[in-house]
Amino acid sequence: MPDPVQPASVYDLAHAEQEESRATFAVLVDNEPGVLHRVVGLFAARGYNIDSLTVAETDGSAHTSRITIVTRGTLQVLSQIEAQLQKMVSTRHVQDVTKDPNGIERELALVKVRGSGVERVEALRVADIFRAKVVDTTHESFVFEVTGASNKIDKFVDLMRGLGLVEVSRTGVLSLQRGVEVF
Repeated sequence: MPDPVQPASVYDLAHAEQEESRATFAVLVDNEPGVLHRVVGLFAARGYNIDSLTVAETDGSAHTSRITIVTRGTLQVLSQIEAQLQKMVSTRHVQDVTKDPNGIERELALVKVRGSGVERVEALRVADIFRAKVVDTTHESFVFEVTGASNKIDKFVDLMRGLGLVEVSRTGVLSLQRGVEVF
């Protein structure tokens, strides 16, 4: 009787048991040349994927920027990412927004839909349900602006596919903490 196929290594078994989850990190950094490159390099060097990345200056007088990063990994990997971000010289603060009960995440998308007749009317009806705003219109198309949680935008885009979806542009996830606390 042949032996059952054994895994190539015990590491395969340990890795298979760990479930990946999504995490959103808000990172307050010094606004100086090379900081974003170092943050992205941290992910690239370790083989971590970035699902979404947004960055902008938040306080010109304090020379700070906020980087919001959405990634996936096992709990161990996500903890390692957070620790590595904390260790960076230019980092002032790191917050795992997904663990924070006061965390708010939103995204903005522009969605272009082509259509006429019934499809055009249906696209407007769906946009109304999702509270999407018409920001441009022609005789052949609409451009909608929709904001909300990423899964809301995903659902809106999926519904628009059958109604003449042409193009989608998304900002990536933004986050803040509820209340008066300062990040």
